[in-house]
Amino acid sequence: MSTKAALIFRIVAIAEAFSWAGLLIAMFFKHVIELGEGGVPTMGMVHGILFIGYLVTSLVVFRALEWRVKTLVLALVSGVLPFISAVFETWALRTGKLDGPDTVAQGGVGLAANDPAHV
Repeated sequence: MSTKAALIFRIVAIAEAFSWAGLLIAMFFKHVIELGEGGVPTMGMVHGILFIGYLVTSLVVFRALEWRVKTLVLALVSGVLPFISAVFETWALRTGKLDGPDTVAQGGVGLAANDPAHV
């Protein structure tokens, strides 16, 4: 369960960052180039859904991977700032935060290694 939760978290975090980019581009076309509403309503909805998904996924991973409250708060705050969810995901992967308690006890190989048991 823990590696699946971490994989889902990684996917949602990256998707949320891309949705930020899409929304910012749509807003640029609307407000700077003044092409009308364009994709803002659509990208706004997509980003909103992914943002809520990111928050929910962070809460699920907090429990599944036994994160400290500090890590959860960092994850939640990173979803609010543009592109920082991707930065948090990279940091969490490199520091072993996306390794479950079972893999940490065995050296923390988790998702960062090319171990067939964790793919």
